[in-house]
This record gives sequence, C-alpha cells and structure tokens, in this order.
Amino acid sequence: MYSFQNDYSEGAHPKILDAMIKSNLVQNTGYGMDDHCSHARELIQEEIHRYDVDIHFIVGGTQTNLITIGTALRPWQAVICTDKGHINVHETGAIEATGHKVLAMPCKDGKLSPAEIQKAMDLHTDEHMVQPKMVYISNSTEIGTQYTKSELEAIHHFCRQNDLYLFLDGARIASALTSPENDLTLQDIARLTDVFYIGGTKAGALFGEALIICHPELKPNFRFMVKQRGALLAKGWLLGIQFEELFTDQLFYDLAAHANEMAIILKKGIEECGYSFAYHSNTNQLFPVFSDDIIAKLEKEFLFSIQERMDDSHCAIRLVTSWATKEASCREFIKVLHSC
Repeated sequence: MYSFQNDYSEGAHPKILDAMIKSNLVQNTGYGMDDHCSHARELIQEEIHRYDVDIHFIVGGTQTNLITIGTALRPWQAVICTDKGHINVHETGAIEATGHKVLAMPCKDGKLSPAEIQKAMDLHTDEHMVQPKMVYISNSTEIGTQYTKSELEAIHHFCRQNDLYLFLDGARIASALTSPENDLTLQDIARLTDVFYIGGTKAGALFGEALIICHPELKPNFRFMVKQRGALLAKGWLLGIQFEELFTDQLFYDLAAHANEMAIILKKGIEECGYSFAYHSNTNQLFPVFSDDIIAKLEKEFLFSIQERMDDSHCAIRLVTSWATKEASCREFIKVLHSC
C-alpha cells in the first residue's frame, strides 16, 4: 500500500545521507557549536539576506513551537492563532503546558487576518484575562493554503501597531515557497516576521528545523530554554549537516518543487474524475471530498487520513506528497479512483 499520509514517511534525500556518512567518524564539538552548524547558519543568512539574526537548529516542529512561544511570553501572556493552527490542534496542549493560553480564532481558509487578531484583542482587555502578545501563523497552513505578500505585510503592520510578536511556523515553508501561487521569498519572511523557522523534517531532511530569530528582544538566553526543554541535541552537527546540504545548489527548493508537482498531478486527475476539494490548495497537501464507499475502496490500496466529515455520506480526506513521491504512484491513485 502506497502512503499519502504525510511528507515524512521516507528517511532523507541521498545527498543528505551521503554527507552524514562521509562525516560520520569526524569528531565535532557538541550542542550546535560545530563547524557544520556554523556553515549552515551562514548559508541561511545569505539566503535570507539578514546577518543580524540568531539561528538555532532544533529537532522537530513541536519542540520549536513550544520553546519559541514559551521564551517569548511572560506568564500572563497568550498567543493568537487560527482554530486550525498546529499549536491548537496537533500538539497535545504543548503550549498550554508551558503555562500560556492559546487563543484560537475561527478563520476562513486557515489563515489569520488583522480582523481576527483584533477580535482576539477585543475579547481580552484587562488584567482579569490573559494578555495577547504573540501571533502565530503557518505557511503553508494546516490545510494547504498560503499567505500572499500583501496578507503577510498587513499582519506585520498590525502586529507592529499593537506591540505583538509575529511568529511564522515554517514546517512546510518549502512547499509554500515553490507553489505556483507564491509571491513571497525567504527574504520577505525574514523582513516581515519577528521569528520563523525553516522546516527540514518535511522537506527532505532526516529531521530538524532551523529557527531564525529576527527580533532582538527574543534573542537573549534562548539556548537556556532550548536546553531546559530537552531540545539541545548533543550531536548537533547532525542538524547542521542536513541544512548545509539543503541550502547548497538549491536542493531545498528542488525537493519542495517535486512534492508540489506530484500534488498537481493528483489534483488534476481528481478534478478530471469530477470531484471537488474542501479547501483550495496549490501546495503538497490536498483535501478532496469523496463518498464513504469510494474512500473504502481507496483505503484498500493507499494510506491517507480522514480530514473531516462533510455530511452523512461524504468526507474530505488528506493526501500529502513529498520529495520522494513517485509519479507512478500518483497516476495509480487516479487510475484506481477512476475505476471506483
């Protein structure tokens, strides 16, 4: 059975594995203070055109989110996100476990706008309530949609006016940046956010995220929180090596472009079979709507997840492509769907 469940079912791109093997017996300084991490930071700084940022390599997205939010907020402060936000839905209360409330706002297409942020602030007005201090967004979002430059600029402007930190979850930033709809660059994101991360786990790395801290208030003592939360990897060079490879010869973008191309094949085939989608996505996550009997037939040959029930007899499923997805597997899915 071929899996479309996620974009991290495979290990890592061969270039990354080869680089790790070649350096396997070379001794390195621990905890991210090695030459590989230093070089990876330089490559990322060059890519974002910012040399005044701090960059930390952390194993996974949930750790990155909880450490960043837990460091930025005072005990009485809260973070605003969409009701579909990863920190609200899929992190087992990790943010709340740090002592900070998540203010989840219903949003169209999984994207926040200044209007929803303002509503959250209007609902929290004095010392008897938590104080909103950070805005959390994902690009691409949890339902495959993505922010335009004008949308991100509007949120950035609102946050500046209201003294809010803006944090962008970039677990799938590679897919967003290589989408045919995209008009953002990493340079834009570094200019318009206070802190963001570049996801490696879902972009061809074995594991790892590169957190970029742009706002000077968030930089001091950050490694203390990383260590306290159990995320300061002793063999930190294993993270550095992976980001060295991802940001050499455009590998990061090439792998994401492949994932998107495979999703386009699926999307066109599904549309040609006469089916619609729960959400508009031009990234590597698709949410087609099928009847329960068709889903049962597809489940005999493919792995995927059920996103949500649409009515008594139809569900939206989630199909995710990756850097390693084979075109033949996408064609086979369409063939099976056509026969249903």
